[in-house]
Amino acid sequence: MAKEEKEIKCSFCGRTKQNTDVLIAGITGHICNHCVIQAQTIVRDEVSQKGNSSLFNAMHLLKPLEIKKHLDEYVIGQNDAKKVLSVAVYNHYKRLIQNQSKTSHKDEIEIDKSNVIMVGETGTGKTLLARTIAKVLNVPFCIADATVLTEAGYVGEDVESILSRLLQAADFDVAAAERGIVFIDEIDKIARKSDNPSITRDVSGEGVQQGLLKLLEGSTVGVPPQGGRKHPEQKMIQVNTKNILFICGGAFDGITRNIGNRLSTQVIGYSVNKEVEEIDKENLLQYVSPQDLKSFGLIPELIGRLPVLTYLNPLDADTLKRILSEPKNALMKQYIHLFQMDGVKITFEKGVLDFIVEKAMEFKLGARGLRSICEAIMMDLMYDTPSDSTVKQVNVTLRYAKDKLKKSTLNKLKVA
Repeated sequence: MAKEEKEIKCSFCGRTKQNTDVLIAGITGHICNHCVIQAQTIVRDEVSQKGNSSLFNAMHLLKPLEIKKHLDEYVIGQNDAKKVLSVAVYNHYKRLIQNQSKTSHKDEIEIDKSNVIMVGETGTGKTLLARTIAKVLNVPFCIADATVLTEAGYVGEDVESILSRLLQAADFDVAAAERGIVFIDEIDKIARKSDNPSITRDVSGEGVQQGLLKLLEGSTVGVPPQGGRKHPEQKMIQVNTKNILFICGGAFDGITRNIGNRLSTQVIGYSVNKEVEEIDKENLLQYVSPQDLKSFGLIPELIGRLPVLTYLNPLDADTLKRILSEPKNALMKQYIHLFQMDGVKITFEKGVLDFIVEKAMEFKLGARGLRSICEAIMMDLMYDTPSDSTVKQVNVTLRYAKDKLKKSTLNKLKVA
C-alpha cells in the first residue's frame, strides 16, 4: 500500500517530528521548538543593538546644555527649572543605555531614576516646559492630569490610565513605553484634604497618592488599553514602570504661607546668620523644601519617590514683555502670522506691549493672562479685517488698545 502521509520535518533545520518536542504547523511549512528559541534570541539581539544605537545617538545629540538651549527658544527665564529637567532627561537616556547594554557585571553600579517635582505659580510655564521638552525627545512622552484621578472603584480615572496615555503615545509598543517619560500636571490637586481623620474616604486625594506610589517606584502594572471600567472585559497590558521617568508639576497655591512660617521660626533668637536675614520675601518659592510639600498635604511616601525638587520663579514685568515677543511661538509673532495669512501686515506701537504687560501684572494670571488681554484688544480687528480686501496694513496704537480693553469684560475684573 502506498505511503499516504509525507514525513513531517522542520522547514528550517530538517529535524523530524520524533526529534523535536513541539513542531508548529504553518501554511506551507513547519518550525520546531529549537528553531523558535534560536530565532527569538536573534530578534532580541537585533532589537537591543538598534535600541542602543538610537539611544546612544540621542544621548550625543541631547546633552544637558543642548536640551536647555532648545528650551530657551520657547520658554523665557526659569533657568533653574530648565537645568533640572535637562539633567533629568539626560540621565534618563544614560540609565536606559546601561539597562539595555549586553555586558552586565555583578559589581556594576545600578543607576536609580530621579523623578522630578516642579512647584510654581499658575502661568509660569510648568506645562509649557513639559510640552517643549517633548518635541526633542525620541522616547514616548505623555502629559496626564491628576485632577481626574480617583481611587480604584470610584467615578473618575484610575492611576493606571496615566500609563494608557503613554501606551497610546508609543503606538502600543510596550518596550518603547517602558522607557518613556510621563508629566503629571496639577499634582497639588491630589493633596490630602485634612490631617484630621474622617469617616469619609479621601478618594481624590490621599487615596490617589497611595495609588501613584507603585507607578513612581517601579513595578509591573496591568494597564487597560482603552480605559478601565468602560471595557472591563479587555485584556490588560503588563507594563514595567521601573525605567519610566515621572515629572510632576503643580501650582501649590498657598504653600508660600508654609514656607514663610518655616523660615520665620528659624530667625528667632540670637543665632541669626546673614544668610537667613537676606530672605527674598517676594519669591518664597525658591526656598521650598520637602517639608513644605508634606505640610501642604503630600504624603511622605510620595515625596520620597520624587527626590528632585525644583521651583519656577514668578513672572515679573520684564519677563512678561520678553514672552510677548522673543520666543519662537511668541504671541505677537502669532498675531502677525495670522494677519499675514489674510495678506495684511500688522504692527504695534511701542507702548502697546508695555500696556499689555501692565494689565497682566494687575490681573496676576501669569503668561496666560497675556493672551486674554491680547484677544480682547485684537478681537474687532480679527473680525473685520478678513472681510475688507482694501486693508493691507494695520497699526495698533496705544490709544486703540486702551479703548478696546476698556470696553471688554476683562476691565471689570477686580484686582486681587
